[in-house]
Amino acid sequence: MRLDFREERVLAVVAHPDDAEILCAGTLARAKAEGAEIGVVVLCKGDGGQPPQPVRDLAAVRRREMGAAACVLGARLFCGGVPDGGLTDDRPTRMRLVELYRRFRPTLVLAHWPRDYHADHRAAAVLAEAASWLCASRGQKTRSAPVAAQPELWWMDAVGMSGFEPGFYVDVSSFLAIKEEMLACHGSQIARSGDGDFSPLLDLMRLQAATRGVQAGVASAEAFQAYHAFKRTRAW
Repeated sequence: MRLDFREERVLAVVAHPDDAEILCAGTLARAKAEGAEIGVVVLCKGDGGQPPQPVRDLAAVRRREMGAAACVLGARLFCGGVPDGGLTDDRPTRMRLVELYRRFRPTLVLAHWPRDYHADHRAAAVLAEAASWLCASRGQKTRSAPVAAQPELWWMDAVGMSGFEPGFYVDVSSFLAIKEEMLACHGSQIARSGDGDFSPLLDLMRLQAATRGVQAGVASAEAFQAYHAFKRTRAW
């Protein structure tokens, strides 16, 4: 099976500033190399992840970090501005995300797995799925016009792979260096590598990419599940 991202518009919807780097940046980079438009929505500020030496105005620092990572990827960046730990599926947040979908007009959305470990990830999954339907509804009013059709939706791998059964893999062997360069932009989080409650990001990302690669018979891969729901599934 051969995936081809030409003429696609691929939008990743993640909870925190470094989630895309771990779970889907290789796929986004590959999609861009094949001619797709790519974007990343980061719903939370990232203000809850203080390193051992606290950072003043961490939310502003992390916004700069995610901006630098998006520049490495060549992606449009959208920020939701929700405090860490406070992401919920409420109507105002839904409609903000619907508006972002309508601005970017994705044909494919990459979203957190609904059973991932973090409450913000699970909330982001619910919001991304709801917006994938509502963005095409003429009955839901936002500043931008509805999209012509609901985008396809893929669930991303779980952080650490726990409990996630891959439906398919994307070969990102040629784009691992981009993932590493993007992660390096998140200096405030790299500084947390010694925390007892936090995994070293680079090691975690490399291990996950290599493990999924072994399973798929390539050097590095990212794993996904297709969301099999009405108007959110496409033929390849």
